[in-house]
Amino acid sequence: MDTKKKVVVFDYGFGNVRSAERALAHVGADVEITRDFDAAMNADGLLVPGVGAFSACMEGLKKARGEWVIGRRLAGGRPVMGICVGMQILFERGIEHGVETEGLDEWPGTVGPLKADVVPHMGWNTVEAPEDSQLFAGLDADARYYFVHSYAAHDWDLEVTNPKIRAPRVTWATHGERFVAAVENGALWATQFHPEKSGDAGAQLLTNWIETL
Repeated sequence: MDTKKKVVVFDYGFGNVRSAERALAHVGADVEITRDFDAAMNADGLLVPGVGAFSACMEGLKKARGEWVIGRRLAGGRPVMGICVGMQILFERGIEHGVETEGLDEWPGTVGPLKADVVPHMGWNTVEAPEDSQLFAGLDADARYYFVHSYAAHDWDLEVTNPKIRAPRVTWATHGERFVAAVENGALWATQFHPEKSGDAGAQLLTNWIETL
């Protein structure tokens, strides 16, 4: 019996879907690249990549009905993972070049420019993960991940007051200033960096996600 987890890489025109497909297949997932609604809804996990401008990604996502797919999956507790701009669009809004664009509003907060001497933040960096992180389980504190971005979420404002609901686990990184590098929030996980380009550390991280599906 095939016990591989089915993962759909949502193909809405923004994101290196082939590298994501290869990385997921490498760690044992059954991967399909598609924007087909039924396939995206029925998969064990949905991965939402993203590169380029926040506003363009949102426009492409809406054309593919991606915001509806993500919302429906999360309403049913079905796992979704965002990568890079695929993480940024999960926030309330993004501001690029003075233009404000509404995001998916799964999390409060604004994605804005990184304040650093060198932008974009491009290359390898460490992160500060919580001790109880499932996403970074088995990974050393000095492990490095591959980032390519000029914008980020600088604050985390989502509070959970219900003691029966596990508080989100937020991972941080620093490039000029601290920013949100990853989030584990129930069925919704995301990374600002590219696990599919992060070598062995990224492979372990994707394995950790797949094992929760």
